[in-house]
Amino acid sequence: MARLAQTAGLTDVQQEILSTVRDFVDKEIIPVATELEHRDEYPQQIVDGLKELGLFGLMIPEEYGGLGESLLTYALCVEEIARGWMSVSGIINTHFIVAYMLKQHGTQEQKDHFLPRMAAGDIRGAFSMSEPGLGSDVSAITSKAVKDGDEYVLNGQKMWLTNGGTSSLVAVLVRSDEGHPEGTAPHKSMTTFLIEKEPGFGEVRPGLTIPGKIDKMGYKGVDTTELIMDGLRLPADRVLGGVTGRGFYQMMDGVEVGRVNVAARGCGVAQRAFELGVRYAQQRHTFGKPIAQHQAIQFKLAEMATKVEAAHAMMVNAARKKDSGERNDLEAGMAKYLASEYCKEVVEDAFRIHGGYGFSKEYEIERLYREAPMLLIGEGTAEIQKMIIGRRLLEEYRFQG
Repeated sequence: MARLAQTAGLTDVQQEILSTVRDFVDKEIIPVATELEHRDEYPQQIVDGLKELGLFGLMIPEEYGGLGESLLTYALCVEEIARGWMSVSGIINTHFIVAYMLKQHGTQEQKDHFLPRMAAGDIRGAFSMSEPGLGSDVSAITSKAVKDGDEYVLNGQKMWLTNGGTSSLVAVLVRSDEGHPEGTAPHKSMTTFLIEKEPGFGEVRPGLTIPGKIDKMGYKGVDTTELIMDGLRLPADRVLGGVTGRGFYQMMDGVEVGRVNVAARGCGVAQRAFELGVRYAQQRHTFGKPIAQHQAIQFKLAEMATKVEAAHAMMVNAARKKDSGERNDLEAGMAKYLASEYCKEVVEDAFRIHGGYGFSKEYEIERLYREAPMLLIGEGTAEIQKMIIGRRLLEEYRFQG
């Protein structure tokens, strides 16, 4: 199993970090993940352990108390964590995206105020673009911020916030027409606001309500919520970057690295599904021999392992492209698309290998079978990824007639 999804060219520090995370996953996450998931229980003890390991500050610069590691290091850590339980990787992913957006686009005051506490894990981040009627059409956002003296008043309803209840900082994308004349393109009249709040549900600050957890098929344990703004007042210094109208670009930058993260999650879940499938195939006997000795099962295992390896390679390539400072929306879109689709297929093949036992909640593959579909829609559906990939390919291969 150790032969799959290896990454060449890692430094000694990167290898040490990954070894530590892998050991934590094997000892602290895998043994309890299924039980906690069935209870839909927030994994507080696991999160505390990740905090002690410094993972909440993995990519935050050292000057703010973080480890200053690369996106590749982070993605490989996420891959390991998702192998243990995908919900845990979701808890740190949204936090990471907000920290990344602050690092890249925040004012110096915002960085000084938030990043040290985010690196320590004392502030947990969440971010919000989607709305109940929005789907993938970000330009149709209706939540709005209106300038009122030295403050902004926010109204609207947001949807699908991972960490919506447990977070204490939410980056929210809303429409802000101030300074943007009528007819301005929708993506040029959006602003990201940084909202500090109390963890929990109900009214978490005046004008801001987190109604409760959304009951989901899978991806349990982590809280997914709505967010309702009704006359929420924020000072002007809580505009990310200090200037309105840049929110769409800031969010897309965050989502771009988020897609690498979702690809890493798909790789991790697929790896775990392969591990479960290849182990069960050697333990289960039919017709007088282990089913792993049947050619049909060997073909499945071969296909599964190849998909794990291919998805991992594309994810690593996308992360390294971003770390180099180059545009990586093509690579991130390809990695997210391939890894999520392959994850679904590898999980289903492992499920088939388990036969009837795969349908039992006593077996871990049952949980993975419910978790994998979330990756097909998280950070943009397969259709959105294909649109991104197609447009970028036409840019790269423009025909000069």
